[in-house]
Amino acid sequence: MNLASRVRVFAMVACVTAALPTVTACVARARPRAGVVYVREGPPQPVVEVISVAPSRAHVWIPGYHVWRGNSYVWVAGHYEVPGRGFSRYEPGQWKRDRNGWYFVEGRWR
Repeated sequence: MNLASRVRVFAMVACVTAALPTVTACVARARPRAGVVYVREGPPQPVVEVISVAPSRAHVWIPGYHVWRGNSYVWVAGHYEVPGRGFSRYEPGQWKRDRNGWYFVEGRWR
């Protein structure tokens, strides 16, 4: 192999080595979760709600939360619900963030 060929091979190896971090960063990026809507901006602070007296001892307060409606956040007011059979505690929904942006995890009964 002559000197010019060696220089070309060295240059190609150097270019590939320099590009590897960029290529692997693209491959390693987290894939968006299926069925999840991502939002670029985080949600506003929760609205301070006045919690009224429960309609009965069986009712549990479900706190309000922000939802994303196309181009802005909208507040969904809290309310009382009676838990279904076998449930007693409500785990509120929450906004979480990953590399793809902000997404909402629905609340659920436990």
